[in-house]
Amino acid sequence: MTVSVGVIGLGRMAQALIFPLIKRGKLQSADVIGVVGSQSSVSRLTPDLPNGLTVVSASDPRAMDAWNAPVQLLAVKPQQLDAVAECVGPVPSGQSPLLISVLAGVTLERLQSQFAGRACVRAVPNTPCLVGEGLCGLAFAEGVSAQQRQWVKEAFDPVSEVLELPESRLDAFLALTSSGPAYVALVAEAMADGAVAAGLPRDQAHRLAHRTLAGTAALLDQQQLHPAQLKDMVASPGGTTMAALRKLENAGVRTALIEAVIAAAEHGRTLR
Repeated sequence: MTVSVGVIGLGRMAQALIFPLIKRGKLQSADVIGVVGSQSSVSRLTPDLPNGLTVVSASDPRAMDAWNAPVQLLAVKPQQLDAVAECVGPVPSGQSPLLISVLAGVTLERLQSQFAGRACVRAVPNTPCLVGEGLCGLAFAEGVSAQQRQWVKEAFDPVSEVLELPESRLDAFLALTSSGPAYVALVAEAMADGAVAAGLPRDQAHRLAHRTLAGTAALLDQQQLHPAQLKDMVASPGGTTMAALRKLENAGVRTALIEAVIAAAEHGRTLR
C-alpha cells in the first residue's frame, strides 16, 4: 500500500494530531497507517477510526509500511523507544523521511542516533490539543528541509498554537504547557471542593470552577493583561478576594507552583 504518514503509537495525542488533518482534507485517511502494540489494541481502536485509516499491530508485516512513509509520527511511550528502534530498517539511499517525535525528554541527538537517515523533529504538544486549544513547541534537527518544516507547522496548526524553540528550552516549555493542565486541573478541583464546603452542590461547583478558569484565561489573553493587573482588578480593599488571597499567600501557593514547574523541567532532563 502507498502510505503518506505512518503513525507509530496511535494514542489520544496522535489521534488529536492526525484526525483533524484528515477532517480538513490535508490527508486522506487511506494514506495513513497506524501501528499499535497488540491485536487487542487494534480491535479497541478500529471502531473509532476515520473510514479508510488502517491500524495494525507491531507484529503485522504491514507495520513496516509506516516506517517506509515519507512522514513518520513517533508517539509511543519513552520507555518503549529502544524496542521500537530495533524494529526499524535502514532508510533507502537518497531518501530522508520526516520523523516527528512527541516523546517527552527524548533528544534530537538520540533520535538521530536511533533513527539514522531521518529528518528529526521534536514536538511538545499538550492535552488541550484534543479540543483544538493546545500549544505545541517544535525543535528541528539540522537537515530538516524548509518544505518539511512547513508541513510540520501546518500539521499542528489546526489543534494548537505553534512555537519554534531551541531544543534547550523544550524542558521548560514542557514543564509549563504539557504539565500545566494538571496544575490547572488540581486548582479547579480544589476550588470546587471549597465551594462545596461553602454550600454549593458538587456538580454546580465543578462547572462554575471550570468556567471561572476558562473565562479568566480568555480575559488575560484577549485583553493582554498581566496576571497581577487582573488580580488587582478583582481584589478590592478589605474585600472577600483579599481575604482569600491572604490565605493563599500564607499557604505558599505561589511558591509551590513555581517549584512545581521547576521540578517538572528538572525531571524532564533526567528522561534523556
